[in-house]
Amino acid sequence: MSVATSMYACRVDDVPLGEGRAITLDGRRIAIFRSAAGWFALDAACPHRGGPLADGIVCDNAVICPLHDRRYDLASGEALNADDGVTPHRVELDGERVLVTLAARAERVAA
Repeated sequence: MSVATSMYACRVDDVPLGEGRAITLDGRRIAIFRSAAGWFALDAACPHRGGPLADGIVCDNAVICPLHDRRYDLASGEALNADDGVTPHRVELDGERVLVTLAARAERVAA
């Protein structure tokens, strides 16, 4: 059994407030978001058609996929107007560094 560890994702200044950025951690594409409510990380691809969630609109603690307007809760990854959710990952700050602990792939949230 492996123990999840926090990995360096980016610096705080790398993600403007109200936006997201895509990164790769341990071979997985992750979308990092900075909202007024804090920092969040989700799997980067929308389960509907693989849309780039990091390029989506961040509002009301959710991200809207730029391809087909599917909405996902930033904290839980829960689908707000679709069938399948996305996997959320834990985010923590260490000074100016943003750290992410990857969740298991099986933690996808269904609506």
